[in-house]
Amino acid sequence: MELRFERRPLYLKETFSIAYGNYDKREALLIELSHQNCKGYGECVAIDYYQIDLQRFILQLKEIQSQIQSCTITHPQEFFKYLLNLNLHPFLLSALDCAYWDLFGKLENKSFIELNNLPSAHLVESSITISVGEIDHQIEKIEKSSWNKFKVKCKGLNKNNVEKLLKLNRHIALDSNASFTDEDCIWLQENGEVQKFSYLEQPRPIDNYRILEKQSFANWMADEDCQNLESLDKLTPYYKSINIKLMKCGGLTPALEMIRKARALNYKIMIGCMTESTVGISAACNLTGMVDYADLDGANLISNDYAAGSFVKNGKIILSSKSGLGIMIK
Repeated sequence: MELRFERRPLYLKETFSIAYGNYDKREALLIELSHQNCKGYGECVAIDYYQIDLQRFILQLKEIQSQIQSCTITHPQEFFKYLLNLNLHPFLLSALDCAYWDLFGKLENKSFIELNNLPSAHLVESSITISVGEIDHQIEKIEKSSWNKFKVKCKGLNKNNVEKLLKLNRHIALDSNASFTDEDCIWLQENGEVQKFSYLEQPRPIDNYRILEKQSFANWMADEDCQNLESLDKLTPYYKSINIKLMKCGGLTPALEMIRKARALNYKIMIGCMTESTVGISAACNLTGMVDYADLDGANLISNDYAAGSFVKNGKIILSSKSGLGIMIK
């Protein structure tokens, strides 16, 4: 097996504004694993509020390259166990795990869904993100969009804006990226109208969730608070829903385990993304038959997508019919 990697820029179609800042560009690290003329692909992205340093990942990859290349082809779950011993950051772990699933499926001539016997008949519809901005401009974007579901970013709570969004009678979620205060959260979860929102994502900074009441009107969804399998038990009194992102949890292998445990704990589940190319989105699309929500618009927000595979069109998940994760580099 051969390992290759390279940095790739991702240019956003327009400035993307969230509570953490404004962005015109992200940088991705593309991973390629190849064997017997088959190539599998994975990806991770430099996200500053996660303090991701791609150069450090590259140095790590150079250190372990010969070890990985000496691995024999085995089942992806066994390969993942091997990767865990390398003490990798979850973002890098995810890129390698997804690349290996893609490669393994192509070698076996089976899709990820076939390999894992996953449901695919009824795929949830993805939302598209409306970045922070003037409320009238956000509403204009919603009304002009051909998508049906929306995640509206906000920086802090504006009650008038909340009322305007609720009057639209559309499938809308709120994501404050941890910019709500305790007082904001109390107002929201005591307001019966708020249950019209699909969910309210990551209202407070990490580990500041104890003000939240799971049984309230608000469908609180954990994003940064829910990093991995170990997060699930402690969050049950506070959150109704969780956002699983492959880069956060370490890839498809742990995501499958998280979904199964989250179901046992009666969480509603979303498969989410960051700014990613079709490499990352293709991997996540394969899980949309197992969850309640999807937010997989990452590749739709960039102007230079360098891959093809499964994709999202106006919110509809279109799964690739090819083996593995169906990823091809353009």
